[in-house]
Amino acid sequence: MKRSFTLIICLLSLQIVKAATYFVPSVIPLTRQAGQSDTIILPVINQPPPLTSQSNVFKRRLDSLKKDVPLDYNEYVQSYIDLYSHNREEMGHVIGLTKYYFPIYEKAFRDAGIPDEIKYLSIVESKLDPYAVSRVGATGPWQFMFTTARLYHLNMDDYVDERLDPVQASYAAAAYLKSAYQEFGDWLLAIASYNCGESNVQHAIEKAGTNDFWSIRPYLPVETRGYVPAFIAVTYVMNYYNKHNIVAQACDFSLKTDTVLVNKYVSLSSIAQVLNIDVKELAILNPAYIRQIINGTSNASRRLVIPQIAKEKYGALYDALNHSNVVETKPQVAYASYHENKVEINPSYHKVRRGETLSDIADTYGIELQDLKDWNHLTGNKAAVGRKLKLSETPDEPEDKPLAKHNESYITYKVKRGDTLSGIAAKFDGTSVEKIKSLNGLKKGQLQPGMTIRINKG
Repeated sequence: MKRSFTLIICLLSLQIVKAATYFVPSVIPLTRQAGQSDTIILPVINQPPPLTSQSNVFKRRLDSLKKDVPLDYNEYVQSYIDLYSHNREEMGHVIGLTKYYFPIYEKAFRDAGIPDEIKYLSIVESKLDPYAVSRVGATGPWQFMFTTARLYHLNMDDYVDERLDPVQASYAAAAYLKSAYQEFGDWLLAIASYNCGESNVQHAIEKAGTNDFWSIRPYLPVETRGYVPAFIAVTYVMNYYNKHNIVAQACDFSLKTDTVLVNKYVSLSSIAQVLNIDVKELAILNPAYIRQIINGTSNASRRLVIPQIAKEKYGALYDALNHSNVVETKPQVAYASYHENKVEINPSYHKVRRGETLSDIADTYGIELQDLKDWNHLTGNKAAVGRKLKLSETPDEPEDKPLAKHNESYITYKVKRGDTLSGIAAKFDGTSVEKIKSLNGLKKGQLQPGMTIRINKG
């Protein structure tokens, strides 16, 4: 019988470390979340110490790194430089990981037209750990929430969570950042929106009356105020670590790997046994397979990354993939689906339960906290128990609900989360961003999920 098995060889490298979200040095107290890795919340520095006589040195070094993204220098940036550069051992470990992750990021960003230097943002997000999980459920090296991941076409089911896949997640992150840049025309604002969402950045712009990050910073969510300075600081440290006695650490397993396309259900343990390696090592190379089963089919092969092996071992690997411990049919789920508590289809309203905060509700439905407050005319962080809260601006309207039929000069479109003016304009012939702004009176190009806008007919 003909064997259905394909080999594709490529050179890769990888190392993994303990998960941490919004990474800062370990001198900051850790908050352990039940059932998760250690997570670290990015501290906000409200009153940084004044700059010293050494400040000009740091400014000159940052100026030398500037390409497309502004790398402004001030006391906030210096404070984060101090935090990162003083944690030499952990930063040395991260530098070792870049040998695997940065080539992946660079290709994804190059393909999307994203500045190369934004790759450093993933260090702030996850410390380059694909298994990182935040306190609110953001997952993977680029920390995608479930709903946002769906919007950017990342697959999540009982077998695969592509938020953990450094390749797929990098392309999704690049798509988000490109969309945000098209919206704001500024990379620091695009980076800020990656942390807090486009709507919060837009609200801050409106309050400040300008689109300069440092001017709108006081109006941004607390965490985001430190997020951009931390990104600039990490960019500095990753380029000048040798000036701070930080030594890049070597990876503790082989950097060279091969890629195999698998078209059957195969357990990672069976492959590890054949290759005589620890299954944990194989799982590290394939973090997206959350059950440690490669769910390949004849119609959709799956990618398996393995440590590079001698040619004589391919025969045994071939037999293992086609005979040994292969799951011929889809296994029965023996435990609750991993996304059992995730909300895939958002209802129109949520009834507040005892003990819930607005932040809890926003996280559950994958919406921005500020949006939830605006839609329900709330100012605090709690709502009365039993109150029904809107989960969108116009919850009862069907998508693309037309306006009065007597006006035939335009059609209408209901804005979805993740939409941008440029993206909407691309969907309709004969229109443009400027035409949409003019027809809807959008002076600053602001969009809100759920709002209905007019699109002129071609």
